[in-house]
Amino acid sequence: MQDQRRVVIDYVSPSVNCGEFYIKRVVNEIVNIEAYIMADGHDVLGASVLYKHEKAKKWQETRMRLLSNDEWQAAFTVEKQGFYTYKVQAWVDYALNWRHGLIRKINDGQHVRSELLEGVQFIEAILDKVNAEDKTYLNHLYRIFQDENDYGEAITEASTKKLYELFYNNPVKILENTSKEYRVYVDRKKARFSTWYEFFPRSASEKEGVHGTFKDCERLLPRIKNMGFDVVYLPPIHPIGEVNRKGKNNTTEAKDGDVGSTWGVGSKHGGHKDIHPELGSLSDFKSLIKKAKENNLEIAMDYALQAAPDHPWVKDHPKWFKWRPDGTVQYAENPPKKYQDILPIYWESEDYKNLWKECLDILMYWIDCGIHIFRVDNPHTKPFYFWHWIIAKVKAKHPDVIFLAEAFTAPKVMQQLAKQGYTQSYTYFTWRESKHELIEYIEELTKSELREYMQPNFWPNTPDINPYHLQGANESMHMLRYTLAATLSSCIGIYGPVFEYMHSSPLLGKEEYLNSEKFQITHYDWDIQNKLITIISKINHIRHNNPALQQTNNIKFCHIANDNLIAFYKWNDDRTNELFVVISLDSKHSQQGNVQVPLHDLKVHHGQNIEMHDLITDSRYNWNSEWCYVELHPTMPFHIFKINK
Repeated sequence: MQDQRRVVIDYVSPSVNCGEFYIKRVVNEIVNIEAYIMADGHDVLGASVLYKHEKAKKWQETRMRLLSNDEWQAAFTVEKQGFYTYKVQAWVDYALNWRHGLIRKINDGQHVRSELLEGVQFIEAILDKVNAEDKTYLNHLYRIFQDENDYGEAITEASTKKLYELFYNNPVKILENTSKEYRVYVDRKKARFSTWYEFFPRSASEKEGVHGTFKDCERLLPRIKNMGFDVVYLPPIHPIGEVNRKGKNNTTEAKDGDVGSTWGVGSKHGGHKDIHPELGSLSDFKSLIKKAKENNLEIAMDYALQAAPDHPWVKDHPKWFKWRPDGTVQYAENPPKKYQDILPIYWESEDYKNLWKECLDILMYWIDCGIHIFRVDNPHTKPFYFWHWIIAKVKAKHPDVIFLAEAFTAPKVMQQLAKQGYTQSYTYFTWRESKHELIEYIEELTKSELREYMQPNFWPNTPDINPYHLQGANESMHMLRYTLAATLSSCIGIYGPVFEYMHSSPLLGKEEYLNSEKFQITHYDWDIQNKLITIISKINHIRHNNPALQQTNNIKFCHIANDNLIAFYKWNDDRTNELFVVISLDSKHSQQGNVQVPLHDLKVHHGQNIEMHDLITDSRYNWNSEWCYVELHPTMPFHIFKINK
């Protein structure tokens, strides 16, 4: 009898792979739990979600409510970083079942003396659970339920809300059933909301033809802060291989003075725990980290697990590479791209344990230096289970660390990396141009299971990707692409100053930059100001001031009968901040249309005024109709309205 169960708990959500992987949240976010709960017959059921932080000893409990069709729901808030465990518990609530049947008989005019006597046992069962005042009340019921002379009062009291609440709040869980346990990992807020700025330190010098240093980077921090960014991402800062070094424009032979690709890590000057000597010393790098923090910025490092042919690993750990019969190692390839300056690591090496340990030591070394954000290069070319192991090891000791997966690859591969522990992921946003493509992709990210474990990071451009729509594009195209990224996703980034200076000359027929900075030092006038910088700065500050844009999933696309206009409504969890965004996808012509305002979601009626505050121009409009006319011009191809009701 001990194992007897009546209540079925089915389809607990959210869960990933039936609980094999954890879902993700950030501190103070809500976890909404749903489950199918049912039992034979028509008995009244009770259900709860039990949850606790990994360091807590006791479970916390929140009751579930029946929505419809045996679907139950509850929510809890995660208040600390680390793992929480949650499970669903359900039971037949015999006390409430008794009360429900009793009331039906009373309303039918039946005499319920016997039923009142049955109720005595349910009162007895909770007497020791209630406070003194409620205990006095229950003792009174205990007496009158058994006294024929108090029958009228008894049936009145049995029907009261007060008795219902006492039974509800003090359930006796007979033959309860409990689901399996599920986990949620809780990160710091930056895991959900971050604004990245990428640049090459070697191009930071004020003097043309001079290699930039970390001290030059310090000079640029106030500029980046004023533009509203909070993460400064640096491509690899390690020594660059000299053997098979790439020349300008990815040529296979370097000339004198060619600096090579920063991703060709390792030379006689050291490897992944060393710094390129022309950038400065370790002390200089730590100074940069400190200065960044003073500007409310975080430095993100590139974690590129690959080696140049002259990396110290090649000599010291030859088993970490796969040697061909002629004594060479096949260089890395990602067809049609070829990386003659990089030797891929042999992940099936018999010495893999030492390899894994060294990879972990690299991360721990830079974490000890003050780095807590890593952009990981090509993670999809390394074993998934390696990532599961190393991310878990790091997060167990340093829960603040954030990992961004640079994985422009197959969808299920990107999803698997997120399941294995990656905090954020690059996405296909860069190639989504039409209204249909954008809506379909955002719906996939925010309305499917992906919302529970994969945080997208939208980048309009990267050093690797000069998308066709930005090649030779005008200012309006850059504005609308940045606005799309910044309002659709809570995590975004740009490669600058290429983006804000609109440097987009391509290699003919390719999504690559002519004179790519990956293979050469570029000199910039970092003091230039233009309209695009002003707009980017304004949008970033709007993001920091509006919680609706600090998350990705709360979004609803709104109908507008013009394929060149996209409109959507965004809100934070408690709907204290609501925005309405309209963006033109046409960078050359004006576009008009009537947009459907989501009145039902806003809980306003047709004819009721709502103030639409344009956060870019500071203009204010009163809308009082379900359909409103909008017109956007290339000079300002978007509206970001704050809704004031």
